[in-house]
Amino acid sequence: MKKILCLMLLAAFGCTAAYSQAIGNHNYLGQELNTITTAVPFLQVAPDSRSGAMGDMGVATSADANSQHHNPSKYVFNKNKFGISISYSPWLRKLVNDINLLYLGTYWKITDNDALSFSLRYFSLGDIQFTDMYGAPMGTQKPNEFAIDLGYSRKLIDQLSIAITPRFIYSNLTAGQYVEGQETNAGLAGAADVSMFYEQDFELGNSKMNSTLRAGFNISNIGNKISYSSGTLRRDFLPTNLKLGVSYAIDFDDYNTLMAGVEVNKLLVPTPPEYQLDSNGRILYDAANNPIIARGKNPDVSVAQGIFQSFADAPGGALEEFREVNWSVGLEYSYRKLLFVRAGYFFEHPTKGNRQFITVGAGIHYSIFGLDLAYLFTVDQHHPLENTLRFTLTFDFASFKKDDIRNQGKEQMGRK
Repeated sequence: MKKILCLMLLAAFGCTAAYSQAIGNHNYLGQELNTITTAVPFLQVAPDSRSGAMGDMGVATSADANSQHHNPSKYVFNKNKFGISISYSPWLRKLVNDINLLYLGTYWKITDNDALSFSLRYFSLGDIQFTDMYGAPMGTQKPNEFAIDLGYSRKLIDQLSIAITPRFIYSNLTAGQYVEGQETNAGLAGAADVSMFYEQDFELGNSKMNSTLRAGFNISNIGNKISYSSGTLRRDFLPTNLKLGVSYAIDFDDYNTLMAGVEVNKLLVPTPPEYQLDSNGRILYDAANNPIIARGKNPDVSVAQGIFQSFADAPGGALEEFREVNWSVGLEYSYRKLLFVRAGYFFEHPTKGNRQFITVGAGIHYSIFGLDLAYLFTVDQHHPLENTLRFTLTFDFASFKKDDIRNQGKEQMGRK
């Protein structure tokens, strides 16, 4: 099970957490590693190429067909009526060649103020050879996970919208293998996202340039703990996460637009505490057989308590709490809303996961059709996420009438 969980962490993030568990290292340049681990971390991987090219930033960017993952409340600001996107990413190709992330997203604006959305995310960990405690082979399985979302978004006023997005999560990592004498099964969970989005257009003085300010937040994966056994194996938190972001776009003329944005996010699950150890480095227990905590707070709490506790439970105090905040910056240039060039940067503190990467990407959108690509450069050499590619194909429809679809393409090419 530990090997499966380490592979799951590597597959989802390629982070320090997996390295430290695999090699027993708990120190990074004199700083204690204290990564926060959760079940189903694949839910936090940005699946689309547009966000993937801007440092995984997406909570406060303009609406598109992939808004379900980043901020579903953006959908009601989409200028088109219906859209669908398909994204694919071959994951960790520097390590293995059969881990893949697939994503399908779609939306439908019921009215100018209401929209429905749906997404399906599928994560395959490839072929894994299972063995027993003595190393004897027990067959090859294909662990996989998926999540299904259905969202509803609505405008409260012309500039502000909200959304709620229920989610079903399925995680089959062990294929019925026995762990600690117990038969395991697929983990099931229910969760929901709550999000809000603000968009306001401005005119820059007497110039002909227009600008747009956008802001958003999303609390995602609020749900029950997940377990892989009906027995006494532990139940793990979902990756409940808070995202906050802001972006600003300027239309220099009818052809050229530049958008810049910044985003921060933080896991809303308990931070592992520091336990009291004996002279041999083993955890000490009290009379009730509970581990004695030296610094920090007890992580074995309810989901609701864990969300509030996550803001002030790090054993290293306020400094460690600050290290748990990841941030992204991104840029997007578009020419005639037809050609797009993007770049971004993502930072996670080395003691909290050590994901630090530069991203670039490009896209072409014509009429109802769009194709976007993203490429990831890691700051550290030989990082598992290095050279990650993402591909996204989108279709956006202003209406369902053939003449309107044809005119949509002519209007885009003839924009002056």
